[in-house]
Amino acid sequence: MQAITYFFICIDLSLALFEEPALFPLPFLATSIAEVLCLTAFFGRLVHFAKVTPQRVFWKDTKNICVMLTIALTLIDLIIYGSLETVNIHSVRWSRALRPVFLINFPESRQIRRAFRSIRNTLPDILYVFLLFMFSVLIFSLMALKLFGDRGLKTVEGSPYFTNILEIAFELYVLVTTANSPDVMMPAYDFNWWYSLYFITYIIINTYIFMSVFLAVVYNNYRKHLKNEIRKLAYLKRHKMTEAFNILKVKMDTEFVVKEAPWRQLVKVVAPDISSSHLELLLRICDEGQKGYMDKTNFLRLADLLNIQVVTINVKTHPLETWLPRVYQSAASLLIQKMVRHRIFVWVYDVIILINAIFIALDEKNPLISYAEWLFLSLYIVEILLKLYTYEPRAYFGRKQFWNWFDTLIIMAALVAMVANATIQSARKYNSQQILDIVLILRILRLLRVIVSIQRFRVIVTTLINIGPTMLTFGGLVLVVYYVFAIIGMEVFHGKVLFFDPNFTAPGALVCGNPALEDSIFAQSRYCRNNFNDLASSFIVLVELTVVNHFTLLANGFALVTHQVAKLYFIGFHIVVVILIVNIFIAFILEAFFVAYSLEKSEVETAIEKKIQELGVGVQEEEVQDGKLIDNVDTKDCGFSGDDGDNKRKSLKGLYFRIASKKYRTVDALLQRMFESEIAPEDEGPSLDEILNFSPSDIYPKNPNFENSA
Repeated sequence: MQAITYFFICIDLSLALFEEPALFPLPFLATSIAEVLCLTAFFGRLVHFAKVTPQRVFWKDTKNICVMLTIALTLIDLIIYGSLETVNIHSVRWSRALRPVFLINFPESRQIRRAFRSIRNTLPDILYVFLLFMFSVLIFSLMALKLFGDRGLKTVEGSPYFTNILEIAFELYVLVTTANSPDVMMPAYDFNWWYSLYFITYIIINTYIFMSVFLAVVYNNYRKHLKNEIRKLAYLKRHKMTEAFNILKVKMDTEFVVKEAPWRQLVKVVAPDISSSHLELLLRICDEGQKGYMDKTNFLRLADLLNIQVVTINVKTHPLETWLPRVYQSAASLLIQKMVRHRIFVWVYDVIILINAIFIALDEKNPLISYAEWLFLSLYIVEILLKLYTYEPRAYFGRKQFWNWFDTLIIMAALVAMVANATIQSARKYNSQQILDIVLILRILRLLRVIVSIQRFRVIVTTLINIGPTMLTFGGLVLVVYYVFAIIGMEVFHGKVLFFDPNFTAPGALVCGNPALEDSIFAQSRYCRNNFNDLASSFIVLVELTVVNHFTLLANGFALVTHQVAKLYFIGFHIVVVILIVNIFIAFILEAFFVAYSLEKSEVETAIEKKIQELGVGVQEEEVQDGKLIDNVDTKDCGFSGDDGDNKRKSLKGLYFRIASKKYRTVDALLQRMFESEIAPEDEGPSLDEILNFSPSDIYPKNPNFENSA
């Protein structure tokens, strides 16, 4: 059902590519039938949801009301638009801007709704800062009007300089983004250099101070509301685990406990794929004394124990050791293996990569450079072969060994491309520029091997990968906002700016098909391709506005072909995307990195590691890394070796465990674990109603003193 829902959401959103103004035009009948099918699917999903939800809950849920209203409004708009089209009257398809409502409001999109809640919760606090900021812009606008209005100054285009209060306010607002700096200052600066102090003061106050305050307010509110949600989740988990204990508990002597048999059944139900060895390990942790039952404190840890990724390492013998034991265990073979495991081997290849980088920057037409490339490629192939000789191949190419796969595929692809290129050149018929391009790109990609070798690089990349799924949430958020602004932009600016081929000689080609742009910087800069004539072009313009460079040039161009009021569209986009969403995204990245870097192992992880070592079935993570079987060998994958001799390697046979590196799907999981460390094991928390009604203000003490403030 989730897949079907998302399929129809994608179809519904993509209809804008085929509707007028369209990138790939289709008749209105075809797009309207497709939209009605999508609406039918959404309504069916809603009915399905209503069948499995209590009626009182269903009708109280604003998400369901939003979806029903959007379906009704879309159908009304379709009927009105279709009726007018039949009598050749063109109207506006206003309901298209409502399509992202389906993406936001279905239950599967809770992360996007959370991001919108963050914006909604931040708005009241940021509103006061924004009003103060606008007041500052207005004050400086009035000052500019009095300072420059009667000087008779002209802009580069020859129009009057700073004579209209609305024009001044717009230009100064854009100056905050630095998109029109120093252009906006030059007429006044040319007249008298003292006037530059006015603009410098404005930039310091509004660009550096106010924009930093915006980020601070957004970050503070984002963190406050996020922690409130995480706190609610942590207490809810504790509450539900206590309920589970109360269902399963039996009385033993003076205390209530859960017996081993129902505990095993429970684990098998909630984690059906858990291996028997992993299950036994968790049982040993929960039932320390092997008494056949566990108390409440140990039972409450079960959810946390199952959340910790315990890697089962099945250490296998190298195939060569089985097939040619004497050769593989000979003195020369052991010396090769010891060399490959040693850190110096890694350092040598790091130096080779750096030398290779220097050669890549040199002129490849030089025969010496060309031969050197073959030498470097040969050295990389030898490295891979030596590693496969030393490490068990299935361990080296394990399911989670991303960097080993990446390294090998890059080298193999480079080898194939270079051989193909050499073969073509030797035939002396022609040079394949495409193959040459592939060779050059693959040569440069080989330099990414440096990331594998340097630990701090790996930490940063791993952190980025770990927060990647949550970053997609902000991708969905940006998609929603872009789509709404793109639809509005297409309705307002469609056909106002036209793009002509550079070789086109028609008079209108020089002014983007609109005489209003004659002698404008927009037309002179050949910005005709930046238009709202289809969805793809609209998205590109919005990306350019997000970057903010030439913001004023774009806004002025579209204002010339419509009305000066059109500038409000561009200001609104900047406020929503750059000031709100980008700052929330920055707040999220900051929080993610702070937590990922600072969070130590939890009490539960420590308990698991302690038990693994007590049972004598532990492999330290550092040993795996020293052997360069890079982080996080996952379940059923192998990973072993250290650089302290072969006796240890020989002893590692059979089944072993270790805690995986810090891998989390979302930052929420990191924050939840951080907050749970503040809750005492015996603290069951407030009642369920109190938990559900938490507010951000509850985080802070009502009567602060030194101790609770600290």
